[in-house]
Amino acid sequence: CNQVKATIFNRQDFIERSHAFVPVYVDGDGPGAQKLGARFHVSGYPTMLLFTPQGVEVTRLPGEVDPARYTEVLNLGMNAARPVKAVLAAALAGGRDLQASDWQLLAFYSFDTDQQQLLGKEQVAPTLARLAAACPGEQPATAMRLRLKSLAASDEKAPVLADATARAAVLKLLGDAAAAREEADQLINAAPEIVRALSAPGTAQRARLLAAFDVALQRLETDATLSRPDRIQALIGRVDLARIDLPDDDAARRHSAAPVLHLPAALVADVRATAERADRDVTDGYERQAVVTAAAYMLERADLGRESDALLEANLAKSHSPYYLMSELAGNAKRRGDRGAALRWYREAFARSEGPATRLQWGASYLGALVDLAPHDEAAIEGTATELWHEAATQPDAFYERSARSLQRVGSKLQAWGAGGAHAGVMARLRGELSATCAKAGHGEAELATCQGLLAPAAKARAKA
Repeated sequence: CNQVKATIFNRQDFIERSHAFVPVYVDGDGPGAQKLGARFHVSGYPTMLLFTPQGVEVTRLPGEVDPARYTEVLNLGMNAARPVKAVLAAALAGGRDLQASDWQLLAFYSFDTDQQQLLGKEQVAPTLARLAAACPGEQPATAMRLRLKSLAASDEKAPVLADATARAAVLKLLGDAAAAREEADQLINAAPEIVRALSAPGTAQRARLLAAFDVALQRLETDATLSRPDRIQALIGRVDLARIDLPDDDAARRHSAAPVLHLPAALVADVRATAERADRDVTDGYERQAVVTAAAYMLERADLGRESDALLEANLAKSHSPYYLMSELAGNAKRRGDRGAALRWYREAFARSEGPATRLQWGASYLGALVDLAPHDEAAIEGTATELWHEAATQPDAFYERSARSLQRVGSKLQAWGAGGAHAGVMARLRGELSATCAKAGHGEAELATCQGLLAPAAKARAKA
């Protein structure tokens, strides 16, 4: 969200184009936001939707697209003759009447935020591959984008290896600087997924892909026409590719006083220099929030966990939402095995979080950390859960969408913690507190069912049965 504010909403071309429609910005913590999320199938941020004047959803716009290209993608949706749902159906039926703009609408549709309205999760990769194959030959760039999105959507645990033709096409794209720049968002954000889908570990094909990707990402990393967050993401892609076949069981050692570095020295030096430069040069508050969190993640991935911590801590006072940075600090501490620091940062992040939905989300993270890292601390677990029940009781849409999912995570953690009669006294009191929350006036049937199901005895067993 911060990156979109820093790179798209402030662009003059977007501002001028916005005069042709009614822009509505919904803050996830605003009144009624979670009910709107349920109505329009929005669960993640940012999600950008385009509607006709009659209220029909035309398309979902990709938040990760190059800012310079965003207005072009917006125009595709605004000029579309029919909604993307109808375009997809026509394409899968043969696509004989589709225009070039229709294929482009499909290629730029945000399946990441679709919420399985058009396709089930397991259908995305094969359907996009089918669309890439069906795309007319005179639209090679559109077909390539569809192919890349198909590869990126491949199941990481069991990727379906693409054929030699697809691998050759991607290698050709990586070697063409101009063509790779056109697909920068896909190459930057999905490099590991694409490599896994195109090759197996230890093969010559993987080695060739890794080498070609590294060259292409280095070009994008230094491309001044890209936003700073995107250039950092290109470097993160290089780090992730350097780690792609390494086991992650050494994660704790990344944060020791003398970490074992697995990456090339030149790459580590590039990571350090990029993080230092970004911290020094960024002045816009929204951009700083996006850049610092990305740079800190990059440092941690490069086995520089202590430097990641130092960057985050130095920016706490400069951040308009420091609890994001605190959560990242908590994650760093948890990975290095420092339970005390992890819990301290999770607790502080919850305490500093603002906004009703955000409070429930960060509270769920803290409660989860308590159960995982300090299951013996009954007082802290009971106190945190009780606080969350009380906060939910004051919120009119606590049992919708994002907020409901946060509370359901809390319920699942507590159910597992209290399984087999463990912590019976605490669980009995928490069920009593929850009953009072559920009894508050104003809940509809669906909301009441969600609330009552949070700590329902043997809920999981009934679901499996």
